[in-house]
Amino acid sequence: MANQNITPNPETSIFIQSHSAPLRIWHWLTFLFITSSIVTVLLNSTMFSQRDNVKLVQEQLEKKGVTVTEEQAFAVSHEYEEKMWDVHKLVGYGLAFLLLARIVIEFTQPEEEKLRNRLKRAKELRAKNDANKAEYNHYLKVKLSYTIFFLILFCMALTGLGIAFGRDLGFSREINGSLKNIHAILQYFMYSFIVIHLAGVIIAENGKIKGLVSGMINGNRS
Repeated sequence: MANQNITPNPETSIFIQSHSAPLRIWHWLTFLFITSSIVTVLLNSTMFSQRDNVKLVQEQLEKKGVTVTEEQAFAVSHEYEEKMWDVHKLVGYGLAFLLLARIVIEFTQPEEEKLRNRLKRAKELRAKNDANKAEYNHYLKVKLSYTIFFLILFCMALTGLGIAFGRDLGFSREINGSLKNIHAILQYFMYSFIVIHLAGVIIAENGKIKGLVSGMINGNRS
């Protein structure tokens, strides 16, 4: 059994693996929630940007015969932005829950499907000096990138919850500001990972490694 765990089928890429149903459900739910989170940020940075909508509010009210100051128009546009941020917070709570669920899944997964065991397997495969060494090196880098992704997701969830509940916890304005800055910076690392991940999957599916997407749907389980 030990040799089977570290020796891939020569006719199948090491990247084609089995995935349990809980992990597949988690994967697609996380994809949905992260996409929703990105959408809310983009909408608040564009369509619902309070500063950009001040003039629009004034113009629309003037058409109805109502004149308001820039400060009053700002308060209206700010309210719409806040509503979108409320949606963003709800999505963030969902991601925090999914992160907790992923920890539970990791402990309840079949041994050969646990991330820590696949990392160990990747290191053992890299030590093999055969024709697949380049693929083994790439496999290890991919698994390490997943570990980094989970760390980023954990930090984003932690800072996001800190922002959401900071006032209740008695955080100072300085601490709250630092949390917002860290949260904002981490989002760019998250975006980078997603872009690289999607690009890698597309390249693989159109190259020598086919079945990654279908494997995350049907599980590649015999």
